[in-house]
Amino acid sequence: MTKFRGRMIVVGVIVACIAVVVLPLVTMLLWNALVPSLFKGPSVSFAQALGLLVLSHLLFRGGRSWHWGCAGRHERWRKRFEEKLQSMSPEDRQRFRDEIGRRWGCGPDVPVEEKSPGPARES
Repeated sequence: MTKFRGRMIVVGVIVACIAVVVLPLVTMLLWNALVPSLFKGPSVSFAQALGLLVLSHLLFRGGRSWHWGCAGRHERWRKRFEEKLQSMSPEDRQRFRDEIGRRWGCGPDVPVEEKSPGPARES
């Protein structure tokens, strides 16, 4: 193992330890500052804040890793999508664009709605 890799492992462990302390602490402070006064909810302890973070990670990330970037997954999707578009005929590609545009409300057969002026305001 090279010195650089060893240093990166040590730095990663230190950053992970700091994150395990700082993230629940920030969550606890924010929760205790907002929820009891706004919603008459309970205050949480440090351990409960850590549990909230883990639970939200499981619910919203599906148990995937904690890493920040997910460029690899997006790049694979983009490459697969571009390959699919390349394999289409020009007519199919245009039909696909029209269908996506229609679904998202910006296609050629979607009428453009004019914005009506709001009610007149008195000065």
